[in-house]
Amino acid sequence: MSKNYVTGFPRIGEQRELKRVLEEFWAKKCSFEDVKQNASELKRRHWEYQRDAGVEFISSNDFSLYDNMLDTSVMLGAIPKRFRHLKDEELYFAMARGNASCVAMEMTKWFNTNYHYIVPELSLDDEYSLNASKIIDEYHEAKALGIKTKINIIGPVTYLGLSKRVDRGDVYEFWGKIVPLYEELLKVISTLDDEVVVQIDEPIFAKELDTKVLSLIKPTYDRLCKVSSNIKIAVVTYFEHSNEATKILVHTPIWAIGLDFVHGDENLKSLDIIALSGKELIAGVVDGRNIWRCDIEKTTQLLESISNFVSKERILISSSCSLLHVPFALKYEQKMDKEIKEWLSFALEKLDELSLLSKIFFDGEGSLNEAQKEALSSNIKANQNRKISPLIHNKTVQARVKKHTKLQREGDAKERLKLQREVLGYSDLVTTTIGSFPQTPQLRKARSDFKAALISKESYEAQIKKYIDECVAFQEECGLDILVHGEPERNDMVEYFGEQLSGYGFSENGWVQSYGSRCVKPPFIYGDISRPRPMTVGWITYAQSRTERIMKGMLTGPVTMLNWSFVRDDMPRGEVSKQIAVALSDEIDDLQNAGIKIIQVDEAAFKEGYPLRGGKIKAYEAWATRDFKIAVSSAKEETQIHTHMCYSEFNDIINTIEDMDADVISIETARSGNELLKIFKKVGYTKEVGPGVYDIHSPRIPSVEEIVKQIELLLEVLPKEQLWINPDCGLKTRKWEEVKPALTNMVEAVRIVKGRL
Repeated sequence: MSKNYVTGFPRIGEQRELKRVLEEFWAKKCSFEDVKQNASELKRRHWEYQRDAGVEFISSNDFSLYDNMLDTSVMLGAIPKRFRHLKDEELYFAMARGNASCVAMEMTKWFNTNYHYIVPELSLDDEYSLNASKIIDEYHEAKALGIKTKINIIGPVTYLGLSKRVDRGDVYEFWGKIVPLYEELLKVISTLDDEVVVQIDEPIFAKELDTKVLSLIKPTYDRLCKVSSNIKIAVVTYFEHSNEATKILVHTPIWAIGLDFVHGDENLKSLDIIALSGKELIAGVVDGRNIWRCDIEKTTQLLESISNFVSKERILISSSCSLLHVPFALKYEQKMDKEIKEWLSFALEKLDELSLLSKIFFDGEGSLNEAQKEALSSNIKANQNRKISPLIHNKTVQARVKKHTKLQREGDAKERLKLQREVLGYSDLVTTTIGSFPQTPQLRKARSDFKAALISKESYEAQIKKYIDECVAFQEECGLDILVHGEPERNDMVEYFGEQLSGYGFSENGWVQSYGSRCVKPPFIYGDISRPRPMTVGWITYAQSRTERIMKGMLTGPVTMLNWSFVRDDMPRGEVSKQIAVALSDEIDDLQNAGIKIIQVDEAAFKEGYPLRGGKIKAYEAWATRDFKIAVSSAKEETQIHTHMCYSEFNDIINTIEDMDADVISIETARSGNELLKIFKKVGYTKEVGPGVYDIHSPRIPSVEEIVKQIELLLEVLPKEQLWINPDCGLKTRKWEEVKPALTNMVEAVRIVKGRL
């Protein structure tokens, strides 16, 4: 019996094939036909992998050239006015990335993951119309290969809930405009086959919704289910429980409900009403967000407990969410410690886990063939070994963290800033960057050659020093006040530090899509964390020796280290974070003792770690702020501590930011004017702030006039004494031919604004 269901599949390619062809296309090194051909090959491969693993419900339309929310906007004709003169791929990529004349649409995190989506822009002045060509084409592509797919679409309630109104109204006013387009879409889909399963993703149901939004669920799905009798609708949620929405969905004519039992164990409370409804249950029991091998015995027990409510005949065994959030396959990991590798499971391995679980659950252990028996035995052995392995447990680390009593730095923030202004001697509207400079092909090759022992340590370090020298010279030439070393030695802001900490593991090919063609290779935390030796002191002090200006030290904070890693699941996340914090406090002490006067501790992922449910937020904030303060607790009063946050709506966390007690915070605001900054004024924030004055996620170069206007907007909210001027984020993904004129324009804009003041 095969009742396997995969919510969604990675699309970047098992060796980042899509990334490479997209970037070649954007660089005008290949045609869009090459992109489409590459995409078709990837889809074929991905469908066949799932079919060969015995998956019954395989998705189409989970693939995207950039982002599924962007695809949905194009499907609905929700094209912002500034892009409407463009067509086809030029339109699509301009919406995502901007172009010479159009600012890109806003991008933000997909719930509490590190994936980014393109935020739809809605206005009552706009007219919408359906374009279902992508969905139709992909369905036919799969069918031509003999694979009948379910069709994945983003649900209307989620689409609206994640959109923004450019005319300042309620996004749900668009329900009457959008739902008819979904009805039209389902009519089109109904013509594709005798019977079609449509998976409608409604992850917003995993959040706490107000009564107004909850009241839209039943009319939405009553209407969609009436469109055609040959469409079976499965509404799927993930990342948390969705009990409030489930209570409503069971009273609609949908065919199935998909729930996440890995990250939303409270979904168990909804089993009785699902059982009474007679609907199919898509049981998400294989973790789609983490890389640890499924415990087949434990998960089978979970499924058996579920079947005490919902009969086995109506259960489909599924991934907890799309496998988009995990790497592709372990087969490329040739250098990894064999013992650790046995504990891991990437997307392809999770397909095999689903197949094995399905066989055991539906047919019994006695039905297993020899290969399946061996797979089960291997699974049991690996999970038992992981619990007792000395690689995981370090009593010295545990004892030190338990005894660590200094929970925050000394001195009042106001007095610290006064002292720091005297010591550092910087002026109002001080200019700096967030940290990184372009990661050139030459840099990446040097790091790769050094790791592969193709060049000597001396040769490698000479190349890194040359790059730092060039970064310092450029910054001095363009007139920046506070300099950075450019981070040429760093592959990634988490991986670089993880490589130098005990308890961290790494993959060779564990790439995960972050947005568009941007991929990250998250490290994984398998054991207790400690810092054997200084991690950044050598490079930062070298950079400081090349200039009379102040050089910032750059670290990644404990919460971001945690949130951008795959984290061990055998102890609370807060305890793992605390171990990292204690290690970082040693690094900060070493940096300041080496003469570094400003240290930036980035918490780019602080907000994305927030629980989706309000009742869990207080506990998260307690340990997250505790651990940031532990990390910087070694800083002297005259040592200025900066932090940086990405893609954050600050209204609901401004008090938490205040509690973190950083002297300066830089934030991304370029795509939102001064809106994000207003909350700082509203609460009377007294520390210093560096709002981004231009968007680094777009290849376009901002003019001096644009940046002047942006700074003037900032000055409407905060006084010049509180403002630092910097780009939105680090510059590693940009090219030097973009970075140099942009920063030069930024410095010139500050000069003009100062002249006017």
